[in-house]
Amino acid sequence: MKRIGEVVAELGVSADTLRYYEKIKLMPKVQRNNAGVRFYHDKNLSHLRFIKRAQKMGFSLDEIAQLLRFRENPQKAKSNVREMAHQKLMEIEEHISELGTLRDELRLLTNLCGGSPDGCPILESIDQ
Repeated sequence: MKRIGEVVAELGVSADTLRYYEKIKLMPKVQRNNAGVRFYHDKNLSHLRFIKRAQKMGFSLDEIAQLLRFRENPQKAKSNVREMAHQKLMEIEEHISELGTLRDELRLLTNLCGGSPDGCPILESIDQ
């Protein structure tokens, strides 16, 4: 059993974030003592690690809430989870494509800027 400060240090999540997750019911109510101090069990920590990992994969809090519900019966939810993951993959691939285009544009502008005797091609491009 860990106090909120220990969880903050271990998982790198702020105390405000932990309270917020509980408030929006992304986390189940955490055990408290008579003074209201929160105590996190291993199951709570597993839940939080799941949330953090899903966020790193680009899932929104609403999507994570869905995934957490699916986590309760993974065999039954398998096709739904697969579809969610597929959609997230498509979003990421689109983002990667956009970043590649942006990289190429910035590379070109950086090269043009070095060879430009007057004005700034980078600022001119952004101004368009």
